[in-house]
Amino acid sequence: MVTVTYFSGDHLTTFLRSLAAVTDVMPQVIIADNGSEDGAPERAEQEYDTVTLVRTGGNIGYGGAMNRGVAEIDPDVEFILISNPDVEWKPGAIEELMAAAQRWPRAGSLGPLIREPDGSIYPSARRVPDLVSGTGHAILGTVWKSNPWTAAYRADDETPSERAVGWLSGSCLLVRRKAFDAIGGFDARYFMYMEDVDLGDRLGKAGWQNVYVPTAEVVHTKGHSAGRHPEKMLPAHHRSAYRFQADRNPGPWRAPLRLALRIGLGVRSRLAVRAARRASASETGS
Repeated sequence: MVTVTYFSGDHLTTFLRSLAAVTDVMPQVIIADNGSEDGAPERAEQEYDTVTLVRTGGNIGYGGAMNRGVAEIDPDVEFILISNPDVEWKPGAIEELMAAAQRWPRAGSLGPLIREPDGSIYPSARRVPDLVSGTGHAILGTVWKSNPWTAAYRADDETPSERAVGWLSGSCLLVRRKAFDAIGGFDARYFMYMEDVDLGDRLGKAGWQNVYVPTAEVVHTKGHSAGRHPEKMLPAHHRSAYRFQADRNPGPWRAPLRLALRIGLGVRSRLAVRAARRASASETGS
Protein backbone atom coordinates (compact mmCIF):
# COMPACT_ATOMS: atom_id res chain seq x y z
CA MET A 1 0.00 0.00 0.00
CA VAL A 2 1.20 3.51 -0.82
CA THR A 3 -0.02 6.86 0.43
CA VAL A 4 1.26 10.37 -0.22
CA THR A 5 1.44 12.89 2.60
CA TYR A 6 1.76 16.65 2.73
CA PHE A 7 0.90 18.09 6.14
CA SER A 8 -1.67 15.31 6.60
CA GLY A 9 -1.68 15.51 10.39
CA ASP A 10 -4.51 13.65 12.12
CA HIS A 11 -5.85 12.38 8.81
CA LEU A 12 -2.87 10.02 8.59
CA THR A 13 -3.56 8.78 12.12
CA THR A 14 -7.18 7.96 11.21
CA PHE A 15 -6.03 6.34 7.96
CA LEU A 16 -3.65 3.95 9.72
CA ARG A 17 -5.90 3.19 12.71
CA SER A 18 -8.85 2.37 10.47
CA LEU A 19 -6.59 0.21 8.30
CA ALA A 20 -5.37 -1.71 11.34
CA ALA A 21 -8.96 -2.17 12.50
CA VAL A 22 -10.16 -3.79 9.26
CA THR A 23 -7.17 -6.07 8.58
CA ASP A 24 -6.06 -9.15 10.48
CA VAL A 25 -2.44 -8.38 9.64
CA MET A 26 -1.34 -4.79 9.14
CA PRO A 27 -0.09 -4.54 5.54
CA GLN A 28 3.10 -2.87 4.43
CA VAL A 29 2.47 0.85 4.02
CA ILE A 30 4.83 3.13 2.13
CA ILE A 31 4.41 6.80 3.01
CA ALA A 32 5.81 9.00 0.24
CA ASP A 33 6.12 12.36 1.95
CA ASN A 34 6.23 15.58 -0.04
CA GLY A 35 7.92 17.75 2.54
CA SER A 36 5.58 17.73 5.55
CA GLU A 37 6.75 19.55 8.64
CA ASP A 38 4.00 18.41 11.01
CA GLY A 39 5.77 15.28 12.24
CA ALA A 40 2.89 12.99 11.26
CA PRO A 41 4.84 10.72 8.86
CA GLU A 42 7.65 10.30 11.37
CA ARG A 43 5.22 9.42 14.16
CA ALA A 44 3.52 6.88 11.93
CA GLU A 45 6.81 5.16 11.12
CA GLN A 46 7.65 4.97 14.81
CA GLU A 47 4.24 3.64 15.80
CA TYR A 48 3.88 0.93 13.12
CA ASP A 49 6.56 -1.62 12.25
CA THR A 50 4.96 -2.08 8.81
CA VAL A 51 5.18 1.61 7.86
CA THR A 52 8.13 2.87 5.82
CA LEU A 53 8.67 6.58 5.29
CA VAL A 54 10.13 7.67 1.97
CA ARG A 55 10.99 11.35 1.55
CA THR A 56 10.56 12.62 -2.00
CA GLY A 57 12.81 15.62 -1.44
CA GLY A 58 10.12 18.26 -1.77
CA ASN A 59 6.57 18.77 -2.94
CA ILE A 60 6.75 16.95 -6.27
CA GLY A 61 2.99 16.49 -6.59
CA TYR A 62 0.69 13.54 -6.01
CA GLY A 63 1.43 11.47 -9.10
CA GLY A 64 5.19 11.81 -8.91
CA ALA A 65 5.22 10.96 -5.21
CA MET A 66 2.91 7.99 -5.75
CA ASN A 67 5.25 6.65 -8.43
CA ARG A 68 8.15 7.06 -6.00
CA GLY A 69 6.29 5.07 -3.34
CA VAL A 70 5.23 2.29 -5.72
CA ALA A 71 8.86 1.90 -6.79
CA GLU A 72 9.68 0.85 -3.21
CA ILE A 73 7.42 -2.21 -3.43
CA ASP A 74 8.67 -5.57 -4.70
CA PRO A 75 7.86 -5.78 -8.44
CA ASP A 76 6.49 -9.30 -7.90
CA VAL A 77 3.61 -7.94 -5.78
CA GLU A 78 0.58 -8.33 -8.04
CA PHE A 79 -1.72 -5.68 -6.57
CA ILE A 80 -1.01 -2.37 -4.84
CA LEU A 81 -3.45 -0.17 -2.96
CA ILE A 82 -2.82 3.51 -3.58
CA SER A 83 -4.68 5.96 -1.38
CA ASN A 84 -4.86 9.46 -0.02
CA PRO A 85 -4.08 9.68 3.70
CA ASP A 86 -7.45 11.30 4.37
CA VAL A 87 -9.27 8.04 3.63
CA GLU A 88 -10.94 6.02 6.39
CA TRP A 89 -11.21 2.29 5.67
CA LYS A 90 -14.46 0.46 6.24
CA PRO A 91 -14.70 -3.28 7.07
CA GLY A 92 -14.45 -5.54 4.03
CA ALA A 93 -13.33 -2.79 1.63
CA ILE A 94 -9.98 -4.34 0.77
CA GLU A 95 -11.37 -7.88 0.54
CA GLU A 96 -14.13 -6.70 -1.81
CA LEU A 97 -11.62 -4.98 -4.08
CA MET A 98 -9.39 -8.05 -4.18
CA ALA A 99 -12.34 -10.34 -4.91
CA ALA A 100 -13.45 -8.09 -7.76
CA ALA A 101 -9.92 -8.16 -9.17
CA GLN A 102 -10.27 -11.92 -9.58
CA ARG A 103 -13.63 -11.47 -11.34
CA TRP A 104 -12.15 -8.90 -13.71
CA PRO A 105 -8.81 -10.26 -14.99
CA ARG A 106 -8.37 -7.26 -17.31
CA ALA A 107 -8.91 -4.75 -14.53
CA GLY A 108 -5.93 -2.41 -14.36
CA SER A 109 -7.53 -0.44 -11.55
CA LEU A 110 -10.44 -1.01 -9.19
CA GLY A 111 -12.08 1.61 -7.03
CA PRO A 112 -14.51 1.51 -4.09
CA LEU A 113 -17.65 3.48 -3.42
CA ILE A 114 -16.46 6.67 -1.76
CA ARG A 115 -18.60 8.40 0.84
CA GLU A 116 -18.31 11.97 2.00
CA PRO A 117 -18.00 12.51 5.77
CA ASP A 118 -21.74 13.31 5.84
CA GLY A 119 -22.54 9.89 4.37
CA SER A 120 -23.40 11.03 0.85
CA ILE A 121 -21.88 9.21 -2.12
CA TYR A 122 -19.12 10.96 -4.02
CA PRO A 123 -19.29 10.38 -7.81
CA SER A 124 -15.93 8.62 -8.07
CA ALA A 125 -16.65 6.47 -11.15
CA ARG A 126 -16.84 8.70 -14.20
CA ARG A 127 -16.66 8.91 -17.95
CA VAL A 128 -13.50 10.21 -19.61
CA PRO A 129 -14.29 13.80 -20.65
CA ASP A 130 -13.98 14.69 -24.33
CA LEU A 131 -13.17 18.21 -25.47
CA VAL A 132 -16.80 19.38 -25.45
CA SER A 133 -17.94 17.82 -22.17
CA GLY A 134 -14.59 18.50 -20.51
CA THR A 135 -14.67 22.17 -21.49
CA GLY A 136 -18.30 22.59 -20.46
CA HIS A 137 -17.69 21.00 -17.08
CA ALA A 138 -14.39 22.78 -16.45
CA ILE A 139 -15.76 26.25 -17.18
CA LEU A 140 -19.36 25.94 -15.95
CA GLY A 141 -19.19 23.22 -13.30
CA THR A 142 -19.02 25.58 -10.32
CA VAL A 143 -21.43 28.24 -11.57
CA TRP A 144 -24.06 25.99 -13.21
CA LYS A 145 -23.81 22.71 -11.35
CA SER A 146 -26.68 21.04 -13.22
CA ASN A 147 -25.29 21.73 -16.67
CA PRO A 148 -25.49 18.72 -19.03
CA TRP A 149 -21.72 18.46 -19.56
CA THR A 150 -21.02 18.11 -15.82
CA ALA A 151 -23.83 15.57 -15.48
CA ALA A 152 -22.39 13.49 -18.34
CA TYR A 153 -18.84 13.76 -17.00
CA ARG A 154 -19.83 12.75 -13.47
CA ALA A 155 -22.04 9.93 -14.80
CA ASP A 156 -24.85 11.23 -12.60
CA ASP A 157 -27.38 9.04 -14.39
CA GLU A 158 -25.68 5.83 -13.25
CA THR A 159 -26.70 3.93 -10.12
CA PRO A 160 -23.97 2.24 -8.05
CA SER A 161 -23.18 -1.11 -9.67
CA GLU A 162 -20.05 -3.09 -10.36
CA ARG A 163 -19.00 -2.12 -13.86
CA ALA A 164 -16.18 -0.90 -16.08
CA VAL A 165 -15.97 2.90 -16.25
CA GLY A 166 -13.81 5.53 -17.91
CA TRP A 167 -11.78 6.40 -14.82
CA LEU A 168 -11.86 6.16 -11.03
CA SER A 169 -10.94 8.56 -8.27
CA GLY A 170 -7.25 8.30 -7.41
CA SER A 171 -8.06 8.92 -3.75
CA CYS A 172 -8.37 5.14 -3.33
CA LEU A 173 -7.47 2.56 -5.96
CA LEU A 174 -6.37 -1.03 -6.16
CA VAL A 175 -4.01 -1.21 -9.14
CA ARG A 176 -2.67 -4.24 -10.92
CA ARG A 177 1.09 -3.76 -10.86
CA LYS A 178 1.57 -5.14 -14.36
CA ALA A 179 -0.91 -2.66 -15.80
CA PHE A 180 0.42 0.26 -13.74
CA ASP A 181 3.99 -0.38 -14.83
CA ALA A 182 2.98 -1.00 -18.46
CA ILE A 183 1.75 2.58 -18.86
CA GLY A 184 4.50 4.14 -16.74
CA GLY A 185 2.33 4.84 -13.68
CA PHE A 186 1.04 8.33 -13.08
CA ASP A 187 2.07 11.12 -15.42
CA ALA A 188 4.19 13.29 -13.12
CA ARG A 189 3.51 16.37 -15.27
CA TYR A 190 0.20 16.62 -13.40
CA PHE A 191 1.24 18.25 -10.15
CA MET A 192 -2.19 17.79 -8.63
CA TYR A 193 -5.63 16.98 -10.03
CA MET A 194 -6.53 15.11 -13.23
CA GLU A 195 -3.70 12.62 -12.75
CA ASP A 196 -6.31 9.97 -11.99
CA VAL A 197 -8.38 10.88 -15.07
CA ASP A 198 -5.23 10.60 -17.16
CA LEU A 199 -4.28 7.28 -15.55
CA GLY A 200 -7.70 5.75 -16.18
CA ASP A 201 -7.77 7.00 -19.75
CA ARG A 202 -4.33 5.59 -20.53
CA LEU A 203 -5.18 2.28 -18.90
CA GLY A 204 -8.28 2.04 -21.06
CA LYS A 205 -6.38 2.89 -24.22
CA ALA A 206 -3.82 0.20 -23.34
CA GLY A 207 -6.56 -2.44 -23.18
CA TRP A 208 -7.12 -2.51 -19.41
CA GLN A 209 -10.34 -1.83 -17.53
CA ASN A 210 -11.17 0.54 -14.69
CA VAL A 211 -13.70 -1.27 -12.51
CA TYR A 212 -16.01 0.37 -9.99
CA VAL A 213 -16.70 -1.87 -6.96
CA PRO A 214 -19.45 -0.27 -4.85
CA THR A 215 -19.56 -3.19 -2.41
CA ALA A 216 -16.23 -1.85 -1.12
CA GLU A 217 -16.64 1.39 0.82
CA VAL A 218 -14.32 4.06 2.21
CA VAL A 219 -14.86 7.56 3.59
CA HIS A 220 -12.83 10.38 2.08
CA THR A 221 -12.32 13.76 3.72
CA LYS A 222 -11.35 15.80 0.68
CA GLY A 223 -9.32 18.94 0.31
CA HIS A 224 -7.03 19.09 3.33
CA SER A 225 -3.98 19.72 1.12
CA ALA A 226 -5.71 22.04 -1.33
CA GLY A 227 -7.22 24.01 1.50
CA ARG A 228 -3.81 25.04 2.80
CA HIS A 229 -2.89 27.06 -0.28
CA PRO A 230 -5.90 27.64 -2.56
CA GLU A 231 -4.00 30.33 -4.45
CA LYS A 232 -1.64 27.57 -5.64
CA MET A 233 -3.92 24.55 -5.78
CA LEU A 234 -6.81 26.10 -7.69
CA PRO A 235 -4.62 27.28 -10.59
CA ALA A 236 -2.91 23.86 -10.56
CA HIS A 237 -6.34 22.26 -11.00
CA HIS A 238 -7.10 24.40 -14.01
CA ARG A 239 -3.67 23.86 -15.55
CA SER A 240 -4.18 20.11 -15.22
CA ALA A 241 -7.60 20.31 -16.87
CA TYR A 242 -6.05 22.19 -19.79
CA ARG A 243 -3.13 19.76 -20.08
CA PHE A 244 -5.45 16.76 -20.23
CA GLN A 245 -7.49 18.14 -23.12
CA ALA A 246 -4.54 19.72 -24.93
CA ASP A 247 -2.65 16.43 -24.91
CA ARG A 248 -5.62 14.66 -26.46
CA ASN A 249 -6.50 17.34 -28.98
CA PRO A 250 -3.27 18.25 -30.78
CA GLY A 251 -2.84 19.74 -34.22
CA PRO A 252 -3.17 23.20 -35.74
CA TRP A 253 -6.85 22.90 -36.64
CA ARG A 254 -7.74 22.43 -32.96
CA ALA A 255 -5.60 25.37 -31.86
CA PRO A 256 -8.61 27.78 -31.62
CA LEU A 257 -10.40 25.31 -29.36
CA ARG A 258 -7.35 24.92 -27.15
CA LEU A 259 -7.00 28.71 -26.96
CA ALA A 260 -10.65 29.12 -25.99
CA LEU A 261 -10.24 26.44 -23.32
CA ARG A 262 -7.09 28.07 -21.96
CA ILE A 263 -8.77 31.48 -21.74
CA GLY A 264 -11.93 30.08 -20.17
CA LEU A 265 -10.02 28.10 -17.58
CA GLY A 266 -7.78 31.07 -16.84
CA VAL A 267 -10.81 33.27 -16.11
CA ARG A 268 -12.44 30.59 -13.98
CA SER A 269 -9.18 30.03 -12.07
CA ARG A 270 -8.88 33.70 -11.17
CA LEU A 271 -12.51 33.84 -10.06
CA ALA A 272 -12.08 30.70 -7.95
CA VAL A 273 -9.00 32.11 -6.21
CA ARG A 274 -10.81 35.37 -5.46
CA ALA A 275 -13.76 33.46 -4.03
CA ALA A 276 -11.45 31.35 -1.86
CA ARG A 277 -9.72 34.47 -0.56
CA ARG A 278 -13.05 36.13 0.27
CA ALA A 279 -14.20 33.01 2.08
CA SER A 280 -10.95 32.87 4.04
CA ALA A 281 -11.20 36.56 4.95
CA SER A 282 -14.81 36.06 6.05
CA GLU A 283 -13.86 33.13 8.29
CA THR A 284 -10.97 35.10 9.77
CA GLY A 285 -13.21 38.07 10.51
CA SER A 286 -16.03 36.02 12.03
